[in-house]
Amino acid sequence: MLNQFLFKRIDNAQLIVFRIFYGLLVCAECFGAILTGWVRKTLVEPKFTFSFIGLEWLQPLPGNGMYIYFFIMGLCGVLITLGYKYRYSALTFAFLWAGVYLMQKTSYNNHYYLLMLLAFIMAFLPANRSYSMDVKYHPPIEKDSMFNYVRWLIILQLFIVYTYASLAKIYGDWLDFSIIEILMASKKDYFLVGEFLQQRWVHQCIAIFGILFDLLIIPALLFKPTRKVAFALAIFFHLFNSFVFRIGIFPYLSLAFCVFFFDPQTIRNLFLRKKKISITQNDKKPQHHKWIVGVLGIYFLIQLALPLRHYFIKDNVLWTEEGHRLSWRMMLRSRVGSIRVFVEDKATGKREQVKLDDYLTKKQKRKVACYPDFTWQFAQHLKKESAKEGKEVGVYVINKVRVNKTKYREFIDPTIDLANVPWKHFSHHDWILPAKEE
Repeated sequence: MLNQFLFKRIDNAQLIVFRIFYGLLVCAECFGAILTGWVRKTLVEPKFTFSFIGLEWLQPLPGNGMYIYFFIMGLCGVLITLGYKYRYSALTFAFLWAGVYLMQKTSYNNHYYLLMLLAFIMAFLPANRSYSMDVKYHPPIEKDSMFNYVRWLIILQLFIVYTYASLAKIYGDWLDFSIIEILMASKKDYFLVGEFLQQRWVHQCIAIFGILFDLLIIPALLFKPTRKVAFALAIFFHLFNSFVFRIGIFPYLSLAFCVFFFDPQTIRNLFLRKKKISITQNDKKPQHHKWIVGVLGIYFLIQLALPLRHYFIKDNVLWTEEGHRLSWRMMLRSRVGSIRVFVEDKATGKREQVKLDDYLTKKQKRKVACYPDFTWQFAQHLKKESAKEGKEVGVYVINKVRVNKTKYREFIDPTIDLANVPWKHFSHHDWILPAKEE
């Protein structure tokens, strides 16, 4: 039964149209990152970047290298849109985007993570079998159908993203609307709507709608009687997010995903010249169909497990941040902190305060002050810099952190030498002081 469902032949109009939207959005993301100064501020100006722990060797290219890097990714977007050398261009973009994602966390965004997953997924899908330059130059590859698992792979990924995003919102600061108030406070100067966004009833509507939308949008799009209403709400929701939160291509990528929920004939009538096709069903499965099922099964088990890992780590993820990333925990907290960092020469016992401006950008300083992995990585960086001078040092911090509307509290144990403690990816760090419930 499962094989019959996964390997049934269906119209590929949804995938073909999505490939075009996806390629255009990749172009917008990459060329836009250059033009808006994101590349300069995030990857060129910092003296070093905070990569994912274990990948510290993954640093930006020197000089104008990152501008060229993003230009190449933008060109990949053009090739994806045209369907030219599709597999190579899509895979090239996937690896390059993964490099950008993993080499810096200062501008971490769940949407960048989703784009990385999508990039690798799209690279292995037959999205160039119609309306592509690949078909023009190699007509035998043309097909008007695809296996059903292709569509459901995208839908299940979206279901995981939205469902976990909804469940994560069911906690105190979202339910009492205080986090919405914090998020909207920075929008007070917005033209026309700034004061409107400060209203209590608006915060209530945003909070309730946010939970219900994330929880119900995928089932509502799948169910034909509610599909058009759900799509209209999706347009409103994502355009609102685009205007208020300025989160790049993600709202438009989310709308592009909607093509997978509408009838393929509807998509074909709207976007493609070939209006009628015939699909012949047969019992022939792909040569490696067992591998496909196995790989997809493992992939989705990982996707289901990663957002749950914080439940198995001591203390509250909202305070410790342990298990927060890769978990679709979006717009749930505001963290601010203050920090003083000290380097102690182990040979002499002399302790000096570090001038953060000598090492970090303003945004990096904000992260180091209140995110434990940033603080630990900065301590490792100071240790390496001192080792170049022949010194063995310890690094200690005195800092306080506030999460949402709580009071400032001591966050990291000031007696612990952060330069000489290991990082643990899946367990609690005892040098993070415990949360205190108010």
